[in-house]
Amino acid sequence: MTDPAHKPFLPTSEAAGSLAADTGQPDGSAPARNTPERSNRMQVFAKAEAFTVPRDLRAAGLYPYFQRIEESRDTEVVIDGQKKIMIGSNNYMGLTHDPRILEAAKAALLKYGSGNTGSRFLNGNLDLHDQLEEDLADWVGKPAALVFSTGYQTNLGTIGALIGRTDTIFLDKLDHACIQDGARLGWGEIKRFRHAELDQLERQLAKTDPERGKLIVVDGVYSMEGDIVDLPRIVELRRQYGAGILIDDAHSLGILGETGAGTAEHFGLADEVDLITGTFSKSLASIGGFVAGDEIVIDFLRNQARALMFSASMPPSAVATVIEAVRIIRSEPERRERLWENTHRMMRGLRGLGFDLGATETPVVPILVGDMTKTFKIWRALFDAGVFTNPVVPPAVPPSQCRLRTSLMATHTAEQIDLALDAFGRLGKALGVI
Repeated sequence: MTDPAHKPFLPTSEAAGSLAADTGQPDGSAPARNTPERSNRMQVFAKAEAFTVPRDLRAAGLYPYFQRIEESRDTEVVIDGQKKIMIGSNNYMGLTHDPRILEAAKAALLKYGSGNTGSRFLNGNLDLHDQLEEDLADWVGKPAALVFSTGYQTNLGTIGALIGRTDTIFLDKLDHACIQDGARLGWGEIKRFRHAELDQLERQLAKTDPERGKLIVVDGVYSMEGDIVDLPRIVELRRQYGAGILIDDAHSLGILGETGAGTAEHFGLADEVDLITGTFSKSLASIGGFVAGDEIVIDFLRNQARALMFSASMPPSAVATVIEAVRIIRSEPERRERLWENTHRMMRGLRGLGFDLGATETPVVPILVGDMTKTFKIWRALFDAGVFTNPVVPPAVPPSQCRLRTSLMATHTAEQIDLALDAFGRLGKALGVI
């Protein structure tokens, strides 16, 4: 099976010939040859013809993506009429079906309509957006916050606006794609260090011109590893080298910290982190994202972040959902306690069966398989047995580190977890994973 990370994207002669055969003139005459227009078309589109990985997987019955969910019941979904235990969702707090959440969304729909039909910068700013920003800033312990339409746009807009020609940004190589893309949008220098190797980060900081602006950007919880960033060490480096810190709490909000406010609260270092970003599509049961920090920085982003200014604002129902989700999470710590109970039950069971979970210490629980073909096969077997997981292959991870990514919810029952563990045990042995 072809490895997606090494799939050739340049046109092959066969692909070029296939495209050429399709490019006739409107009158049915033979296509023009060797024209610049035709040559450019071949270069642009032939890579799509050469990219056969999805077609290969479909032919083998192993294509795992874009599964059509017909019904969602919190910890269960229905696909092709069959129930599956959902352990591939980021719905950590289990709030997507909470009656209070649904009622808040319904009330906002009736009051404001289905959408805002414009950007917040112009006609799409609601009092709900302002209220949510106040609630988020208070929750994570920052003076101000700014809400974007997606979590991806949050990092894209924030980093792209802040990093200029006289700045250097330092990225963990496993930072989320939106962080990497935001850095590319900026005009500054980009330096990447190996995952969690902070000695390498320190060497990079030491070699950087002291006059340059410096921003260290890390995930609070890494989405494919499940480990927590060593924030105390990064804070030490910040003090020594005069760098700013941006921490992406997409997978930390609701999970880490005494009130679920994320990584900085978890370590008691909220005052040492300059910017906190997060998404609403995980614990907060909706879609959207935010950045929180000092008022002067947030105001700059409010008027300079292109991903905010040139995109329609979050719809009213989504904003109301997040407001209610924040309230529930802050007022019901027992929900977070159930999530951790479920996480530890799953980890103990998988490790007891002999699975390698890597360095995870959060509800993100990866099962390391290694070989890509074997990863797709165990995904398929689990799927057919009624367990929904996510296969993770290159380029998201190195070719030798393919895995299944599972994640727990506060609303999973002990019976559901045990049923999933039984399937993992039977199929893991049958396929030689354990």
